[in-house]
Formats: sequence, C-alpha cells, structure tokens
Amino acid sequence: MVFGIELSLIWAVLIAVAVFLYVALDGFDLGVGILFPFARDKNERDQMQAAIAPVWDGNETWLVLGGGGLFAAFPKAYATVMPALYGPITLMLLALIFRGVAFEFRHHGRARGARFWTAAFAGGSIVAAGAQGLVLGGFVQGLAVRDGVFVGGPLDWLTPFSLLVAGAVMAGYALLGACWLVFKTQGDLFERARGWVKQLAVVVALSMGAVSLATLNVDPRVTARWGLTMTSVDWPAFLRLAPLPLLAGALCFLLWRGADTRRHLQPYLYAVALFAIGFLGLAISLWPYIVPFAMTPAQAAAADNALALMLWGAAPMLPIILAYTAWVYWVFRAKVGADATYH
Repeated sequence: MVFGIELSLIWAVLIAVAVFLYVALDGFDLGVGILFPFARDKNERDQMQAAIAPVWDGNETWLVLGGGGLFAAFPKAYATVMPALYGPITLMLLALIFRGVAFEFRHHGRARGARFWTAAFAGGSIVAAGAQGLVLGGFVQGLAVRDGVFVGGPLDWLTPFSLLVAGAVMAGYALLGACWLVFKTQGDLFERARGWVKQLAVVVALSMGAVSLATLNVDPRVTARWGLTMTSVDWPAFLRLAPLPLLAGALCFLLWRGADTRRHLQPYLYAVALFAIGFLGLAISLWPYIVPFAMTPAQAAAADNALALMLWGAAPMLPIILAYTAWVYWVFRAKVGADATYH
C-alpha cells in the first residue's frame, strides 16, 4: 500500500488516465483523418494535415503506456483480454501503422501516388477509430471467462452492441478533430470546421444516448448501479448519478451552438469534457471490475513488490512526459494558414 491505498488501485487509476489521455489527444488527429474525405480540395487537406503534424505521433505515447502498463501491472487481465480481442486489436495496430506511413508518404509521391496515400491516411484513421470502438464494445459487454481464462470464441467481440460503440467512437473522434481544426486553422477551413462541430455535436449526442441505454442492458449489475430495475427505480441512487447525463447534454448543446470566434480552444475543451463524462460513466458502470464482471484489480494484479518497483519508475517519468507534451503543444500553438502544408 501507498498512503493506505492499494497498489493495484493506484495502477488501475494510472492506466485509466493514460487511456483517457490517448483518447483526448490521439482522438483529435484520428478525427482529422476521418474528416479528410469531406475536405474541399488538396489545399484544404494539406492545411488539415499541417494542423496535426507537430503532435500526432507523440499522442500515441499514451497508447503504449496504457497497453504496456496493463501487461506489466495486471498480467492476468492482459492474458484474458488479449485472446478475446485479438481481431480488433490487430486491425487497430495495422491501421495505425498504415496511417503513419501514409502521413509521411502523402507529399512524396507523384499525383497518382499522392491520391493513394491521401485515401490511405483517411482509411487508416477510420479503421483505427472503428477498431478501437470494437475493442471497447467487446470489452464492456463482458468476456467469457472461466477460472481466470478466456473460454469464448474469436468473434465474440463482433456484436450489434460493439458495432454501435464503434460508430459512436468514430463520431466522437470526428468531433474532436473538427474542434481541433477550429482551434488550429483559419480561413475557409475554419468556417467549415465550425459547421462540422455543430453537425457532429448532434450525432455524438444521439450516439452517446444510444450507447448509454444499450450499456444498461449489458448486465443486471450495471442497471442496478444506475438505480434502475425492470420494475422500479432506486431514486436516491439514480439522482446521485443523474448529473452526468444532464451535464453531457449541456455540453452537446454548447457544442451545437458552434465555436465562439473569440475563444477557439473552447469547443475542443468541451469535447474533451464530454469524453471525460463518458469515461466516468463507464467507470461507474463497470466498477470494481478491471475485466468486466470477471476480475477485479486486486485479483488481476502482479505481486505488490513488482507494482511498487514499477511505481518508482512511473512516478518521476509521468510528470516529465506530461511537461514535455505540454511544452510541445505550447511551442506549436499558432494557427496554420490556408497555404500551410507538411513536408
């Protein structure tokens, strides 16, 4: 224990924070790729690419930290989750690799090659975002686990629920991407991005509502956690959690109103807050399980001495990574013009 808190709980929080930072940061550059097909012309796509060029690859640091942290701190959970979700995880990694290659090659080919790499960047972004949604949906709906071992089939993750979550994740990432373009661009693209924010705010609101209702039917324990049953409502429990969906609705309304021309960062912060609410709602629904309905952090964790040793390394490194990331974003805080490009 550290300060009376179990090491397994500390590591669960650290991994959750890393995953959320990945979603908030890499989500917007995946979103920009998702919006690529809606750009007006090559110059507009160049401007979109320039808006994420200084930071896009560094954003994936948090995915490595989340996945590596799960492997090191919760090996039993890792050994259970990976066989269940090999399909979408492999698809996600291949899409991220292909997308990274396309990002660099887009400006180094002939006209026909440039068109191919443009499509590859957009396709890789869409597939990666969808695969992450399939991973999340397959994880939330629960895994077939017996005695700490996955005993289900290779396609258990492919369900209507996981497809619904995949669609919601793609819409959410597109919203983050549009908000980032409002913050980072100017000219015609800035005005078009404001319109995308307004449209996507409606799509995301509907998607979050649909996923939230579907999640209530995943397991009776989730329904009970929110104070609901088939025949009655536990009003004290329901009212304690009711502010979350109300706040999510308020944020969607603020985003729908469009970007304030005087505060261009505000829409992106609203979108990140919206993801934070969804993240918190998911944590409330699944707690205390790290593998839904099968394994708690304490049951899945490595030995305490291993967790303590890793914490000695993580404690100084995380602030350094955060400080460096913040510095990079500050250095490249300026907007990109209509003639901007990436080479």
